[in-house]
Amino acid sequence: MEIKDNELLRQFEIMTETGLVAIEYSVQERKLFLTKFCNNNNEDEELHNEFIKTVLELAEERKLKVVPTHSKFVSFFRKNRRFQEMLPPGIKI
Repeated sequence: MEIKDNELLRQFEIMTETGLVAIEYSVQERKLFLTKFCNNNNEDEELHNEFIKTVLELAEERKLKVVPTHSKFVSFFRKNRRFQEMLPPGIKI
């Protein structure tokens, strides 16, 4: 999966047959805040989950903690306990 980190718009992007799928973010004090998921009429849940997983692996490589502020990311963290360790201290999901 080819992910583009568009730092100007502060979003991770992938192109699909139906268009652009993006995750908006902000970085503050070594924390990656995932603020919005833009799927642009792409309803492929498997693709969404793979995209989120790849973004979290990028954050892990950069040694960032992740703060999910959108309901899609919160539900992803609940289903995938492997990424719970990436949450900053004091945040429980």
